[in-house]
Amino acid sequence: MSRKILRMLDQLESLYPDATTELDFSTPFQLLVATMLSAQCTDRRVNMITPRVFARYPDAPSLASASVEAIEDLIRDCGLFHTKARNIVATARLLVERWGGEVPPDREQLMTLPGVGRKTANVVVSNAFGQDAIAVDTHVFRVSHRLGWADAKDPDGTEEQLMRAIPKKKWSRAHHWLILHGRRVCLARSPQCDTCLLARDCAQVGVKSS
Repeated sequence: MSRKILRMLDQLESLYPDATTELDFSTPFQLLVATMLSAQCTDRRVNMITPRVFARYPDAPSLASASVEAIEDLIRDCGLFHTKARNIVATARLLVERWGGEVPPDREQLMTLPGVGRKTANVVVSNAFGQDAIAVDTHVFRVSHRLGWADAKDPDGTEEQLMRAIPKKKWSRAHHWLILHGRRVCLARSPQCDTCLLARDCAQVGVKSS
């Protein structure tokens, strides 16, 4: 682990000391559903949608009894709502059948559920069960590549590189730091490099100035 990365991690922690998921949830199941909805949809919009879903279907057994059409009506203003509704209902039913309606605290088991990939599983085990994990979304992928922490071509490879580059005890927090930095400073189209505290160690800024 390079001193440069450790220094940048310290700077990110100072910038975002209370960083955590911005998805609202009360139970692991609610976080799982919210994370499934968040694909190609902002957390803010998801937080507008989930209250009306959980008011009627607060847990896996109740949602397992719902029709796909009923869920579609509740999440219609979320992107890809047809596919998400099918996956959420199917996931709730499998949770009831396999785990008594509870969300398993195991990434590999979570990834057997419809619509649950590695990123979603990592978000759940990290935020709902306190396990060390790095979920690579578009922000984490972009910022970690710009900083020079990773250069893999896909999220899975990036996750592996970040797990080697970042101390394990900081994996989950670093995930949130990178997300917030990507949303507030290291923007996709117009990164605020002039005001970024990480600029002196950033690989992309170094390329620009060379």
